[in-house]
Amino acid sequence: MKKYLAMLLVALMALAMFAGCNTEKKDTTAEIAFVTDVGQLMDKSFNQGTWEGCEKYAKDNGKTVQYYQPANGENATDADRYEAMKAAINNGAKIVVCAGFMQATALAQAAAEFKDTKFVFIDGWPLTDGENGPVLENVAPIAYKEEQAGYFAGYAVVMDGYTKLGFCGGGGGDNPACCRYGYGFVQGAEAAAAVKNVNVEINYSWQYGQSFSASPELQTMAAGWYEEGTEIIFACGGSMFSSITAAASANEKKVVGVDVDQSAESNTVVTSAMKGLSTSVVWAISKFYEDKWAEIGGIATSLGVNDDAVGIPTESWSLTGWTVDEYNALYAQVKDGTVVVDANYPADMSTFAGEHVTVTVK
Repeated sequence: MKKYLAMLLVALMALAMFAGCNTEKKDTTAEIAFVTDVGQLMDKSFNQGTWEGCEKYAKDNGKTVQYYQPANGENATDADRYEAMKAAINNGAKIVVCAGFMQATALAQAAAEFKDTKFVFIDGWPLTDGENGPVLENVAPIAYKEEQAGYFAGYAVVMDGYTKLGFCGGGGGDNPACCRYGYGFVQGAEAAAAVKNVNVEINYSWQYGQSFSASPELQTMAAGWYEEGTEIIFACGGSMFSSITAAASANEKKVVGVDVDQSAESNTVVTSAMKGLSTSVVWAISKFYEDKWAEIGGIATSLGVNDDAVGIPTESWSLTGWTVDEYNALYAQVKDGTVVVDANYPADMSTFAGEHVTVTVK
């Protein structure tokens, strides 16, 4: 009897394990696929904003959608990214949305191999079939004028009374999007400082941001800045946000969010430099399904104020020294060209020659 009960117990355990495996397995067949950048899918920033666009189009139009995270996390290789794209295609994807500039090599390989599949390259540029080959027309590169969003954020916080700022960027200084955000932030701070006739100091660093991930080292650095007098830090890099908000909370200081409105994620967030990730992804996918791919395939698209694709949020406005009406007026000036925000960021931000802003690269 004991032997029978033992055998029955083993059988039940095996059945439970089998059932558990089945409940965890996902149906990966989908028409629309998203291949993430480094960091987590729900990073409350770049990946999440892009994924929400994919989800929205699918939900609103009766399509299936699935995401793919390349193997090895923050240490993902071009081969890992390519395998994620290939898996998506093998699972039925007709259009694959790829987030982040690091997708370029793998995306060029996949697009050249799978010519019947369409790809959206977020934060990207036109890719070619081989080093000197033709432009891959099945890739739609979408970039943003992040310098404009950064400008509004920098202008806003200085108008709100902050004079000791910080910028912590992702990608190690090689990510054009983050570089444009940071340069715009400095330009906006300079413009507002000139209006108020005040001097502004900005600590500026790419340290601990190569993988766009949270880390104890990043939190320690941010905490050190706050302890030394920095009042607000632009957390420009995906999951880096959580390290910087943790340091801000511990020191009763403030944060500028990035890519999406991050005010709901932490009461330390004063404003966010945003780009319309979700809406632009919906727009690009719709071009495919409306047989208008030729309008974006192989063509560099850069979205900014003229497309209402960048800015800072007004619904969650917590600024007290600057009004929504004043922001709207500045937005209109950038849109009509009265105010021009330079996108050509210097390799070394310590060379920034402002009359009111001093940049210290850490």
